[in-house]
Amino acid sequence: MPFEPGSVEALRDASRQKAASLNQHVLGYGALAETEWQAAGIAAPDFAAMRQYRLERIRAELKRRNYAGALLYDPVNIRYATDSTNMQLWVAHNPTRHCFIATEGPVVLFDYFSCEHLSDHSGVVDEVRPAVSWMYLYGGELTEHKVRRWAAGIADLVKEHGGGNSRIAVDHINPEGVEELARLGISIGNGEAVMENARLIKSPDEILAMRRAIVACEAAMGEMEAALKPGISENELWAELHRGNIARGGEWIETRLLASGPRTNPWFQECSSRVIEAGDLVAFDTDLIGPYGFCADLSRTWLCGDARPSNEQRDLFHIAADQIAHNTQLMQPGISFRDLVERSVVPPGDCFPARYGVLYHGVGLADEYPTLPHARDWTPDTPDGVLEPGMVLCVESYIGRLGGHEGVKIEEQILITATGNEQLSTYPLDARLLG
Repeated sequence: MPFEPGSVEALRDASRQKAASLNQHVLGYGALAETEWQAAGIAAPDFAAMRQYRLERIRAELKRRNYAGALLYDPVNIRYATDSTNMQLWVAHNPTRHCFIATEGPVVLFDYFSCEHLSDHSGVVDEVRPAVSWMYLYGGELTEHKVRRWAAGIADLVKEHGGGNSRIAVDHINPEGVEELARLGISIGNGEAVMENARLIKSPDEILAMRRAIVACEAAMGEMEAALKPGISENELWAELHRGNIARGGEWIETRLLASGPRTNPWFQECSSRVIEAGDLVAFDTDLIGPYGFCADLSRTWLCGDARPSNEQRDLFHIAADQIAHNTQLMQPGISFRDLVERSVVPPGDCFPARYGVLYHGVGLADEYPTLPHARDWTPDTPDGVLEPGMVLCVESYIGRLGGHEGVKIEEQILITATGNEQLSTYPLDARLLG
């Protein structure tokens, strides 16, 4: 389009509209993912209803805790509040993008330069402003001057929409920001508490989105298992999960938890260049942020090659599978966190020292509250609570003998319902290890 004098604003508006119409969240997830979701019989979520539900959850929590609003920097929290994304991993460690949600007032997104189009689809963002970033990368030794300019903008929003309330909730902030807001009369409370509680109960549309993310994850797991042959490296195998996730519109994978053979015991080896051999156990934890930004957090352990598993491999696998089955059955609405862990099956004595760190943890757009340890690890500062319908938790098991050769990791994703629970993850366990 030729540039015409005096048409800068018109061209700017046209450019924004063009970019907004081509946003990944507007274009959707493509034929591969949609075909798989259709085959699984999972309807598309109602985005407008889901986004409004989330905003109402946040504001209800802000009212309950008497805050004038929330200031969010965590990209997962911003995704929850606005259903928009921008360089998610980069902004996770470079605090540039942030969002202010007035308890009674607008949602104002402070975004990266020339990124207004990235939230035009959401329907819940009232205004987009350029972010004032005061991290050292941009401010250097003049950071304090940028902090003042940033804080003045936030304080103005609080004064305009807070109705005289100067308390706000913030999820992540450096001390310079706290000090400057305090100088301007703004006090800060725990925004993580607000957001974790808002995210705790999922709406029916969020569950649909999570189901779709799990279907995409499990399809990628199938491609990964098909690639598992003796001679492939752990890194090459792990790359198959990444490829499958990205091909279906997924976003990222939080960890590198894949190990084979002797590297499966103890747990928490990051995947490596080790070449996987016939007869090895291969264990992994997806920790996958998939389509719609939802987490699919599943673990499986496979046997590589055509050899029969050893008695030890089968024994370890059966202990893990039995633990998961028993502990899943306990996950009923109304049970307290403490009672749940007290009644849970734990690894046997020779495996308990190498146990996984938790028995259960919440999951949504990422790993979420609550995190429930083994009963022996429960301490006076471990929070109690109650399982409620709409919560989704992962149930975990790692079984490896202390000082042993190999170990087994299994994890399932479970929805708490009004009458019990539903296992959302469906990828089958390795039948050879169950035999």
